[in-house]
Amino acid sequence: MADRPRALLAMSPEFLHQLFPEPLMRRLAAVLDFDPGLVVQDFAEPAAKAALAEAEVVVSSWGVPRLNDDVLAGAPNLKAVLHAAGTVKWLLGEAGWARGVVVSSSSGANALPVAEYTLASILLAGKGIFQLREDFRKERSFTLGYIHPDVGNFGRTIGIVSASKIGRRVLELLRPFDFTVLLYDPFVDAAEAAELGAVSVGLDELVARADVVSVHAPDLPETEHLINAERLALMREGTVVVNTSRGRLVDTEALTVELLNGRLSAVIDVTHPEPLPAHSPLYDLPNVFLTPHVAGSHGNELSRMGLFMVEDAERYAAGEPLLHRVDAETLWRQA
Repeated sequence: MADRPRALLAMSPEFLHQLFPEPLMRRLAAVLDFDPGLVVQDFAEPAAKAALAEAEVVVSSWGVPRLNDDVLAGAPNLKAVLHAAGTVKWLLGEAGWARGVVVSSSSGANALPVAEYTLASILLAGKGIFQLREDFRKERSFTLGYIHPDVGNFGRTIGIVSASKIGRRVLELLRPFDFTVLLYDPFVDAAEAAELGAVSVGLDELVARADVVSVHAPDLPETEHLINAERLALMREGTVVVNTSRGRLVDTEALTVELLNGRLSAVIDVTHPEPLPAHSPLYDLPNVFLTPHVAGSHGNELSRMGLFMVEDAERYAAGEPLLHRVDAETLWRQA
């Protein structure tokens, strides 16, 4: 295509072929004109500056330098940034938003494995895996046919904190199951919550009623320690806390106290600090399932993030609206 928009790849080179394996790279090259051998990590380098001066599109991911106002001054033709990663809050300077640079993000693709991890955690927690696993480890036997009276997912109450992209996908995945679903989100009214398959409630009511509390709110100053000691104390004995959002949303010290006394259980993929210090008791508690920030895209899931941006590159080249365009007006309250 002679009229392909000029583009520039900007990210840590190690991610390029994980995000864009050969079939996706061919599709990307069919609609954008770029040098596949130039993967920029520093816009101050001569080759990067020259390419950026001509670029209409930047295809970026983890490791991209910030497109601050000084960098944008050297990118007079830039019209779109296709970010094959999650948040773009930090990526574009004010000058970029002011002049109308279109930004697209693969955060929606990254939401999918997080939601799947969350669903798996909710279902396994409902089956009582924490105590049953420990019992089985100790006894190395079980009574065939014995019915465990306190486990099961029929009629459980699940509390979802925030109808973010991930939260909405979790709500969608919960629909086939026999759950009562509660939703706390100050930007979602009762009618919209009902459309999402949930009942809108206040956060204190949610944590007091739910068998599982799953956190999906963005990491903002207002959400730090959203799940604090007072709200943890409102939870009934046996409640399971699932955090796949950011560690700062849950008061780690307060949660540790509740987990140490055995009143609550938790599935924790993100912590604060991250990683936890080696002496943290959370590594060894039987009522804690601790994972190393793996709920998001890893391995073959990275190519789905690349796919989202390839599809938007195709739309951009065809003059069509982008499916994954970031809304600058609501960016401040997104994850």
